Amino acid sequence: MLPFDAVLTDFDGVLRHFDHAAQASIEARYGLPLMKTAFDPTFIGPATIGRATEAQWAESVAVALGGDERARQAVAEFMDIRFWVDDEVRALLARAQQYVPVILVTNAMDTLEGHLDLLGLTYFADDVVSSHRVGVAKPDPRIYAIAAERAGVPPERCLFVDDRLANVEAARELGMTAVHYRALADLASALHLPD
Repeated sequence: MLPFDAVLTDFDGVLRHFDHAAQASIEARYGLPLMKTAFDPTFIGPATIGRATEAQWAESVAVALGGDERARQAVAEFMDIRFWVDDEVRALLARAQQYVPVILVTNAMDTLEGHLDLLGLTYFADDVVSSHRVGVAKPDPRIYAIAAERAGVPPERCLFVDDRLANVEAARELGMTAVHYRALADLASALHLPD
């Protein structure tokens, strides 16, 4: 028996990864603070709780960066950065699914379902809790409660995995076992899967 009855896992930074070198290269070429602006809560916040679309978020970032054609081109390149699935993480989570449900819990935009489809993950998780669809984002405790309810288990029987420490700490406050993901070994040791 595993020491938990469900795995709640983050998507970006755990299962999906972006080309950070390409992001830095775009910033350097255009001389614009793309990352800082794009992930400023003022701009990204509404898009992650269903109050704006990804397209509206991108436009707000372009406007904040000057609103000219150069800023829009930089944002367009930023939006087209390559992303991929970590196959080792996917395999570990698939093994966990042999024993317990695996739920994606992600701060996402309206394009999440399309991205999951593109990555071949549409039917991978037992459920997906998208902040854009439920109207609350991590580390708000309500999104964790929604995920535990969808998994059909109490919070204290959930293993929560995230690459952001603030999100991990919020899960712990709800009584979840939580792991700060930095490398595959973090996930492997937390899962306690039988050999």
